[in-house]
Amino acid sequence: MVDKEKIVVIGGGFAGLSLIKHIDKDRFDVTLVDRNNFHSFPPLFYQIASSGVEPGSICFPFRREIRRGKAKGVNFRLGEVKSIDYREKTITTQYETISFDRLVIAAGTTNNFFGDDDLVKYVYTLKSTAQAMRMRDEVLDRLERASIAASSEERRRLLSFVVIGGGPAGVEIAGALGEMKRFIVPREYPSISQDEVSIILLEGSGSLLGAMSEKSQADARKYLQRLMVDVRLNCLMKSYSENVVTLSDGSGIYSGMVIWTAGVSGQPIEMENAGDIMGRGYRVKVDQFSRVEGHDDIFAIGDMSLMVNDGYPKGHPQLAQVAIQQGRNLAAQLNSGRFDTPFQYKDKGTMATVGRDMAVADLGKTHFSGFFAWILWMFIHLISILGMRNKISVLIDWVWAYFSYGTSLRLLLHTSRWPLRSRWGER
Repeated sequence: MVDKEKIVVIGGGFAGLSLIKHIDKDRFDVTLVDRNNFHSFPPLFYQIASSGVEPGSICFPFRREIRRGKAKGVNFRLGEVKSIDYREKTITTQYETISFDRLVIAAGTTNNFFGDDDLVKYVYTLKSTAQAMRMRDEVLDRLERASIAASSEERRRLLSFVVIGGGPAGVEIAGALGEMKRFIVPREYPSISQDEVSIILLEGSGSLLGAMSEKSQADARKYLQRLMVDVRLNCLMKSYSENVVTLSDGSGIYSGMVIWTAGVSGQPIEMENAGDIMGRGYRVKVDQFSRVEGHDDIFAIGDMSLMVNDGYPKGHPQLAQVAIQQGRNLAAQLNSGRFDTPFQYKDKGTMATVGRDMAVADLGKTHFSGFFAWILWMFIHLISILGMRNKISVLIDWVWAYFSYGTSLRLLLHTSRWPLRSRWGER
């Protein structure tokens, strides 16, 4: 019996999951390592934050996935990878050290604060299920406190929201807050006036959704304004302190809650004996076959890989479709044992939703907006969620909310403070 090569995959996001589903388990001993014991669906994090769907509806346990179907036969290890030793061929988590013959880095991204790392202490972010749940609790807490506030001035302070970044995540969470302002506040919080709720979306460039067509950009801005969101372009945030967002022109905006969606960076992992492999945005430099430069047995795929070619001189966009296609391509190369098919990204289009009946989609040279784009967006996202139960649960939530404007998910759940869990880094 021939020993199988041991492949360790860091990260069970779109890229890692795509790879473990397509790799040959008869040839390779595959181990998946992730900080969570579940796969989540980042495109719908904003719906958790706005109480549109429950967290369990867009998360799927790895152990359920790997005991059947295409991922059957994969080993799972819980842990956050702290370091990779390229020479010794080991990775180290907070729990253990794992050796490998080949390594696939698919750890995804985290928030990029562009040098002002203290912002992580003060702003709300949307890069994980836990962060989305924390944002949801904060929004609901502010609504409840505002409903019993003694003065209009106090309500205005509590309900002043600023969203930083006009990409898809920023547009979608701003639109979700706008729907709450327009539809939910008058129905469920009669003591709050809509005028006391302020939602400002700041974008540093001259347009929203920079990667989409001009028509999509214009339609998205029109939809946000319809939802009573104040869109401000060419506005760069300089700092945020004592509830004041200071802009590059020196002006300030009071904000009780700042939501950061302005940038992403590769997950910080200590790289030992790696050489010069890190590119812009803490992405790992790879060749056209996803091999890390100078290391034939180590690969990087998905948001954390930086693959430069004539079509993408700054690397591929950090999108789910890129990650899925890279995972599938690398699996095929490993299965055949030949690296003779360079990765070529097939762009299937880009879409974003702003609110009920309001979405934009660019599919090739064709642009859609409004109700049809919204239905298309829902269909594409629904079929992409893992698990039939999850698909049905999300569909029910969407249908119920569409016809009733209500949801049973606006539950304010403050997590218990004690006992502290030192292994989770609590102090």
